[in-house]
Amino acid sequence: MKSKKSKSKFSKISKNDLISDIVRKNPKAGEVLFESGLSCIGCPIAVEETLEEGCMLHGMDVDEVLAKINKS
Repeated sequence: MKSKKSKSKFSKISKNDLISDIVRKNPKAGEVLFESGLSCIGCPIAVEETLEEGCMLHGMDVDEVLAKINKS
């Protein structure tokens, strides 16, 4: 029996993933992050900061942003 394939060809992102890794795993995530108000995707801190940390520092709901990324 074959398993069902995921809608997305990218692996699921978690709030503990580094921002730079998220963009590398799913290039469309950069657009989602930027549109959500997290414009630091090109910032040097993106290689050390998780999505959860970035959202917290910018006053954003990490679960909302994460849902948008995983739908992209």
